[in-house]
Amino acid sequence: MTRRVAVTGLGLVSPFGERPQDFFDALLAGRSAVARHLVGEAPHETRTVSAVCEGFDASALAPRPQLLAMDRGAQLALAAGLSAWRDAGLEALPAAERERVGVSWGTGAGGVVASERAYRELFLRGRERVSPLTVVLGMHNAPASQIALRLGLGGPCLTYSVACASSSVALGEALARLRRGECSAVVAGGSEAAMPYALARAWQAMQVLADPPDGEAAAGACAPFDTRRRGLVPGEGAAALVLEDWDAAHRRGARIYAEFVGYGASCDHHHLTAPSAAGQVRALEAALRDAGAAVDEVGYVNAHGTGTVEGDPVEIAALRQVFGGHAARLALSSTKAAHGHLMGAAGAVEALVTVLALARRALPPTATLHTPDPACTGVDHVAGSGRDAAALRLALSNSFAFGGSNAVLAFRAVD
Repeated sequence: MTRRVAVTGLGLVSPFGERPQDFFDALLAGRSAVARHLVGEAPHETRTVSAVCEGFDASALAPRPQLLAMDRGAQLALAAGLSAWRDAGLEALPAAERERVGVSWGTGAGGVVASERAYRELFLRGRERVSPLTVVLGMHNAPASQIALRLGLGGPCLTYSVACASSSVALGEALARLRRGECSAVVAGGSEAAMPYALARAWQAMQVLADPPDGEAAAGACAPFDTRRRGLVPGEGAAALVLEDWDAAHRRGARIYAEFVGYGASCDHHHLTAPSAAGQVRALEAALRDAGAAVDEVGYVNAHGTGTVEGDPVEIAALRQVFGGHAARLALSSTKAAHGHLMGAAGAVEALVTVLALARRALPPTATLHTPDPACTGVDHVAGSGRDAAALRLALSNSFAFGGSNAVLAFRAVD
């Protein structure tokens, strides 16, 4: 028997703070956290346009010796994971029952901040030794492990690194594990720290980052689907969702934000960085089949929508192909315009947004969309500021990654 899965807890660290409801309010209002930042240390530094969690303070998470063993990405993950656990009301769960709770986490770059620090010591400062914590700081599974250690979770603790689809894949694989009865609950999500100098320079070399002229406001730099879009804007943060067996959640009287009903994944097998509509179509169709949903049931799609010249029209083409005549009535937005592209954490943050859209019956906008590119039309763009959506029942969240990996998540409202 396939079990139903409930979303019972939400946790977040974002450029708009750590309260999911406040974060969603900021998105509805069309606010932007994008600004100019200086990355690196002199003489090796560069200016980027990005969205970072400037107010994040990890000091309350753990004693300083423990924090020293966590890269910033792991600290962000632990903060989000603990918040989601509290939000789900599971703090009193007995230790014996925690043996069946797992962690499913996504990250694209892992502990890259710590790795770059070590390389600086070796190659720039000429030192022969680095911190003995470098390996544990830099390993990709550190965020998931920190959550499991802190909460005493004995189920599978797994990390997925699938570029920008990492945390969507982590959520989807957690859904499959819960349906099979392998876990009673899973803390699922993703985290990504702000780009260090070397990674920022690498992205700049690819010429895919938005770089507005000095006289232009940075807040509008990420403009998905707009004629003036010029590239993506990196962000940092973390989001965690507590996914729980539906019947168990009901028995304990848990608040249920939404039902997690579908997951579809595919590979483009087309190009390492250029997206393919055909691959995205397969993932969208797989998610709808898994959810047992018809195309006209979907009321909202949180788009991958990075703001790149090449990527946005491909996503719209895939949606038009899958949804046919319903596409014109399909509300769509990319919240990356407000919080940036969180790379490996993007799928989790945007899944959280999609769940809140269903719970609050409200749609966040593509905050910076003013003039849609003709190649990006044919859908119902939510632009500028949010809108009410009293009839919203089913929503999708898209993540399409370098390497050709695609993941689509489907959530249903709880009446």
